[in-house]
Amino acid sequence: MTQSIFVQVGQCGNQIGYRFWDLALREYAAMNKSRETMQSFFSLDSKKKLSARAVLVDMEEGVVQELLRSQLGSLFESNHLITDVSGSGNNWAVGHCLYGNKYSEKILEVLRTSVEACSSLQCFFVLHSMGGGTGSGIGSFISQLLADEYPNVFRLVTAVFPSLDDDVITSPYNTVLALNHLTEFADCVLSVENGALNSIVRRAQAEPVPKHLKTATLGSVVTNEGSLASTEGTKPFDAMNNIVANMLLNLTSSARFPGTMNVDLNEISMNLVPFPRLHYLLAAQSPICSSLSPSAPRNIDQIFKDAFSRDYQLLSNQPMEHTFLAASLLLRGSAFASDIRRNIERLQARLRFVPWSREGWKVGHCQVPAVGQKVTLLALSNSTGIRESLAEVLGRFKKLMSKKASTKKTTLHF
Repeated sequence: MTQSIFVQVGQCGNQIGYRFWDLALREYAAMNKSRETMQSFFSLDSKKKLSARAVLVDMEEGVVQELLRSQLGSLFESNHLITDVSGSGNNWAVGHCLYGNKYSEKILEVLRTSVEACSSLQCFFVLHSMGGGTGSGIGSFISQLLADEYPNVFRLVTAVFPSLDDDVITSPYNTVLALNHLTEFADCVLSVENGALNSIVRRAQAEPVPKHLKTATLGSVVTNEGSLASTEGTKPFDAMNNIVANMLLNLTSSARFPGTMNVDLNEISMNLVPFPRLHYLLAAQSPICSSLSPSAPRNIDQIFKDAFSRDYQLLSNQPMEHTFLAASLLLRGSAFASDIRRNIERLQARLRFVPWSREGWKVGHCQVPAVGQKVTLLALSNSTGIRESLAEVLGRFKKLMSKKASTKKTTLHF
């Protein structure tokens, strides 16, 4: 059984990580699987204490301390926490150049300790935002450290792009500067966007809630019902973070549970990244709502259709209008091969692939369903759909640069 280490950076990365570990525990508890399957994400010491394979990094203490005080706090080793008190001030250069250099040795030490606890390390998952100073700055710094120290271990970054109405003035600077390093040092970047996540949550919020779910939180209705964290009070971004956490659970399901068509994490890069620098992947998953929601799809054909519609994309784009380099379909739960084949043939007739990759599909099927679902589909694609978001960020970057806005604070630490 292979292992993965999660590196949670900044407020965004740690809040997504919090939801991820909560849902991961529930999934293992619901499946009642063996201790061996849990070793992908957790370690067990001689005293049978369960610990998450996680490194928590933030240049403010608030979010990390809140996580430690939560019901999940005992999962995290105290010597795997790296914090400061003053924050990065929404400045990529402060996070990357100042704090990155200041804490580089400590980060490496914690990473080495985490790696030594693994018998077969397969992947580093790095979770961070692109708009904040710590997330973009230290997040991209850690990707570079991992590339230098562990070049043979798969590096998968989940990068949360800012929305158009983002209130961080310097977020275009932070995003562009972080993109430069992720293009160079990450193996794959799963691109998600606050605006798209917020739209998904708003649509779910507008739906009528069944009587038997009246006491459920929005976060539980959007994804899996009944999480441990929901008992501690719902926060504004919980539902959005749940969506990303579920995406990561579905992505790693084949590495943790048995299946006739399992997909190894390394196969994601092998099949979806034809050129090393073109490694920005788009994700969509269906269903997003709980199976108890009135809008939950009732058949597998609808699930496939939803996964390639704009409303289910975790980064805003219209898949049918773009050109695909490659695509992957990762299913969980009960599904017949004939149904999968029929839907792939239907999609092949509608989607536009580059001429040299018309058969660029990778299909995986994990027979263990997600909690509260009969069947789920995670669709990953490498397509031109990311172009619009990158062009929007670049346009905002150029607008700020033309006015020399906040450039002094950014360049001060180079």
